[in-house]
Amino acid sequence: MGIPVFILAGLLVHCVFLVSIFDIYFSSPLVHGMTPQQTPLPPPAKRLVLFVADGLRADSLYELNSNGTPRAPYLRSILENNGSWGISHTRVPTESRPGHVALIAGFYEDVSAVAKGWKENPVEFDSVFNESKYTWGWGSPDILPMFAKGATGDHVYTFCYTAESEDFGAQDAAELDMWVFDHVKSFFNSSRSNQTLFSALHEDRVVLFLHLLGIDTNGHAHRPNSREYKENIKKVDEGIKEIASMIENFYGNDGKTAFILTSDHGMTDWGSHGAGHPSETLTPLIVWGAGVNYPQKVTSQFFEDNFLKEWKLEDLKRMDVNQADIAPLMASLIGVPFPLNSVGTLPLEYLNNSAHFKAESMFTNAVQILEQFKVKMSQKKETTLSFLFTPFKPLSDSEQINFLKKTRLYIQQEKYDEAVSLCKTLINLALEGLSYYHTYDRLFLGLSIAMGFVGWTTYVILVIIKTHTNLTKTVQTNNQESTVLFYSFAFVGIIIAFFLLIQTCPWTYYVYCLLPVPVWYAVVREIPVIQDLATNLLSLRIGQSIGFLLVCTLGIEILVFSFFYRSALTIGLLVFAGWPVITQLWVQAKTTALIWTLLCVLLAIFPLMPVVGREPNISLVIAAGLLTLLISCFSLASLCKSENKYGNNEDLKIHFYQVLSIALSTYVVSSTHDSLKNKQGLPLLNQIASWMTLVSSSVLPLLSPTFLFRRLFSILLSLMSVYLLLSTGYEALFPLVLSGLMFVWINMEQEALQHYGLSLKQKLAVFNFAYATDISQFRQLHLDDVRRSFFFVFFIVTAFFGTGNIASVNSFDPASVYCFLTVFSPFMMGGLLVLKVVIPFVLVSCAFEAIQVTTQLSSKRLYRENVGQVPSLAECCI
Repeated sequence: MGIPVFILAGLLVHCVFLVSIFDIYFSSPLVHGMTPQQTPLPPPAKRLVLFVADGLRADSLYELNSNGTPRAPYLRSILENNGSWGISHTRVPTESRPGHVALIAGFYEDVSAVAKGWKENPVEFDSVFNESKYTWGWGSPDILPMFAKGATGDHVYTFCYTAESEDFGAQDAAELDMWVFDHVKSFFNSSRSNQTLFSALHEDRVVLFLHLLGIDTNGHAHRPNSREYKENIKKVDEGIKEIASMIENFYGNDGKTAFILTSDHGMTDWGSHGAGHPSETLTPLIVWGAGVNYPQKVTSQFFEDNFLKEWKLEDLKRMDVNQADIAPLMASLIGVPFPLNSVGTLPLEYLNNSAHFKAESMFTNAVQILEQFKVKMSQKKETTLSFLFTPFKPLSDSEQINFLKKTRLYIQQEKYDEAVSLCKTLINLALEGLSYYHTYDRLFLGLSIAMGFVGWTTYVILVIIKTHTNLTKTVQTNNQESTVLFYSFAFVGIIIAFFLLIQTCPWTYYVYCLLPVPVWYAVVREIPVIQDLATNLLSLRIGQSIGFLLVCTLGIEILVFSFFYRSALTIGLLVFAGWPVITQLWVQAKTTALIWTLLCVLLAIFPLMPVVGREPNISLVIAAGLLTLLISCFSLASLCKSENKYGNNEDLKIHFYQVLSIALSTYVVSSTHDSLKNKQGLPLLNQIASWMTLVSSSVLPLLSPTFLFRRLFSILLSLMSVYLLLSTGYEALFPLVLSGLMFVWINMEQEALQHYGLSLKQKLAVFNFAYATDISQFRQLHLDDVRRSFFFVFFIVTAFFGTGNIASVNSFDPASVYCFLTVFSPFMMGGLLVLKVVIPFVLVSCAFEAIQVTTQLSSKRLYRENVGQVPSLAECCI
């Protein structure tokens, strides 16, 4: 297989591996074709008012101020005197869109929406808004249009402020909430002179939705423990009081309005959300008005947390729910059909109604979820051969009929408690069955992908051994055997394709299941290489082989643990620090070995630090900028004094421009921080300078001299100028230390090359990679190249996880991008954060390429040695 074909095959195989993740783990759980289910009895409320305080933590609302007064006096009086309260438990990802989908549609995030950046759903879904007679909503343009777009008919109306209003650097984000309250008041006032609107507002099954984004925005900008965040809560409390009073008066205090206050997600102490920390998943829920229970006094109640005592609410019954349970609660209160895709369980404790109404509502809830189960089962049954289909046994057709008949009988006999209990059992089984059928093919697809991945990895290793080592000898292939082998695998491929065809599987299943066939065909063709390799391995001393395997296993385990525990990187770096001593390299290069050890120890500190963004410190960013300036000035002076001076003034200009870029980035970071701190917004000149720096950083290194260290240093300065703009604390020092270690690594590998007698040391100071390399000087792979390859993979992992866990959404602070933009833009902000993650990766990759060139190893060996490693690590991160 030629190099271009090999590279193309490698890219194709890893693209399939990457895309398979979405089919296996990110497929939509939603089904369609269910019959709407509605409680047959009259509802207690005609209308519902839903307040969603975006980013409001439960403890931030319920806890008292330091002087013992409530932070939200009106809402506190409601839960103490007029309504029911509890905690709504959200799920990951704790983001605004998934949270609102759970609240209003009753199902947890359709993970396939990740492809849309959580901005919209690729699959249509039902919601309480869609089932209502009319819904009016006010708030963010990121949330409201999603529900209006998915609604059938013209009965969901939204009023949004401009996207530019969502500015993290604005003077007061609470103005977003004031905008909502003012427009709601104006809306009701205008209805008095608009008979059509007035009549619509007096219809049954009306929903009013107020999305309050100010708290979330202030939390991101100033942190949840800030004065701004707490004052925003107070303003929201006052606004809710005014709106509730106005609505009650508008309807003549008819007692037919239900109110719900909750949040889509919480927020960490460092102002982010997305993961599963309790501060993100615990949100408040206060319900009052028509059909809602009054506060229930209790003498004792037990919860694993100690919040009740902290909040001084021990004597009021706390009723916790899952976030998706709020959708059926809203549907029950105003008498609309339960959202078709809802998986929530109606929280009966919140209802103040007859036992008959509760039993009927619970039965409707159970039938609605059972409908989804039946559709899901039918879909899977149609695409699976009858003799291979394994049904969900606890809920067979006969069991379903038995549950429904028995529950209906209990209701007719007025045994409401027994009916409710049976409905809850049926709901739990139906939810289990939904999960069972949704993941029905997961094992099958996972095994197919695993076979393909193992096969590809095996093939890459065999190619490396065959073409770049002396471990094997050339064997003449037998054409007849090759033909038989080809037709055997072709026959297997046809059988697999036929099997998938008769089950009407999606086309992607063909790709996943057929991929292992050509891959393993290529592996089997290399049987002679495997035999030669086995012969060579058996000739080695057992002790040496076992020792080598143990070291490899230990290294791999450290890499695996580093994905879960960043401190594992510290252990690995400390082991690396002792590498020159273990291999006796320090004897021939004491100074280089000492610097290597010191930098390894210094880099080992970073994984022990808090995740980036949790403790912002602009002073450290400025210090990193000044340190970079100092190093670049020393480097310039050293280069000017050396005998290999810059060839022309253009090289000097480029270097000076990069130094100025570092100085400008340092100034912009400091200036932007002061401006935002004083609530003056992002200065336009700073924003322009930041984007210009970003653009120029990708061009300037290409214009720098082609001497090895000069080019690498130019890359460092360009990337460092961008990284400074994206930093908020200690992580600004990370690329400096990492780059220092990479420079020393290049020199250490030269010492290792000489130590093992593989090659003479290169004169790195004058090494120019622009000149054509003599391919006759390329050497064969040595066992030490395995160690070198492992070093590269370890440094790549360190580059990703050294300052945080990129697998967690909340590892990043939006403040990282404030030099570029402060107006909420998820794709732009996400792209900049990805760039921040990639920069250390680029530094390591450039250093490794330099090592490959200076150690006289062919680039194709570089690719083949690592083609099976880096993409797989990227997949693990996803």
